[in-house]
Amino acid sequence: MAEQTLSIGEVINLLRDDFPEVSVSKVRFLENQGLVAPERTDSGYRQFGSDDIARLRFILQQQRDHFLPLKVIKSKLTDWERGADVVHDERDPQERYLEPTVEHIGEADFLRRTGLEANELSELISHGLVRRETDGGFDPDALAVAKEARLLFDLGLEGRHLRLLRLGADREADVLRQLSAPLRRNTSPEAHTKALELLASAAKSFEAIHFRLLRQELRAILDE
Repeated sequence: MAEQTLSIGEVINLLRDDFPEVSVSKVRFLENQGLVAPERTDSGYRQFGSDDIARLRFILQQQRDHFLPLKVIKSKLTDWERGADVVHDERDPQERYLEPTVEHIGEADFLRRTGLEANELSELISHGLVRRETDGGFDPDALAVAKEARLLFDLGLEGRHLRLLRLGADREADVLRQLSAPLRRNTSPEAHTKALELLASAAKSFEAIHFRLLRQELRAILDE
């Protein structure tokens, strides 16, 4: 029996609950970029099978949850097709830590995508966990922070408890600011490149150490 296929409109309706931002134009764009390749009828209409839909889910999830650019997602698709674990972000440290964000999310969409109430968002802003952009919107990093904060709110924590994360990040950034200062004061392109490499490499090490130290403390808590 031939596999049942869906039209592009039916695919949008199927995915919209999990990915409200999905649209016909977005799916067409992903196809133009070579990330999906649905079959076509003799009349030229797209036909999406189960593999195509699973592939779309993976792409949209990587964009939504990890904010990966399409070129990175495309490189992961081969591993995904083989069933490999591709959850981790394996981008070059400079790209991962220092690549500028371009997406700005309006407040109404931000609240919808995070599940936060307006007062909870205000609390996160007041404690420095989320920053509003000059245009009044928010960037993908703020969205990721807010999603995690919502989970912690559900566990019983409050914004004041999460402020320590902001303070820790600020202190780490101050250390790296001092470390990179001599390179940043030098205006040559070579010094700029070295400053980027230093910041990205140090940030990666900071993150790895933080994970290990926290894990040690959690084990100690269980042993109490």
